[in-house]
Amino acid sequence: MLPKANVELNLCRDAEASGSLEPDSTGHVWALETIETTQALGRSLARELPREAILLLSGPLGAGKTSLVQGLAEGLGISEPITSPTFALAQHYPQGTPQLVHLDLYRLEHPAAADELFLQEEEEARAAGALMAVEWPERLGLDLPEAWRLELIHQDEGRLAQLTAPRKAST
Repeated sequence: MLPKANVELNLCRDAEASGSLEPDSTGHVWALETIETTQALGRSLARELPREAILLLSGPLGAGKTSLVQGLAEGLGISEPITSPTFALAQHYPQGTPQLVHLDLYRLEHPAAADELFLQEEEEARAAGALMAVEWPERLGLDLPEAWRLELIHQDEGRLAQLTAPRKAST
């Protein structure tokens, strides 16, 4: 049975995890039945992801990427409305703890353009100590081994979310 996101979650229920989201922890999977449970997962991620994390959000249109970012923002203490920055491409929310940078790369069809925007926003996010949430990361040409990855998949009854930790650096 998959953990449900209808209550506040402990993202480290797996025996292999040591109480925190470490780069070597196992993947986490949740069944998300509603927008509210998707937002609850976002709130939990806000508490447990490392500061200055990059969270890549994949999934088809309507999979819940923006709903997850709404929960993430709420968990960071951001009270203003969160909408997908599809036309603006990037939104900055400085009142969060940490701050939030939200990118939507959907309209950028060329990897070079997506990479350029990402790198510019990443520099600003790192300078501010911000968490960065990126919708449509498949538009990027960059390899981001340091990024957390959350894939949202439609199912008959809601969505499935799978979180993958960053890949370990080569030694």
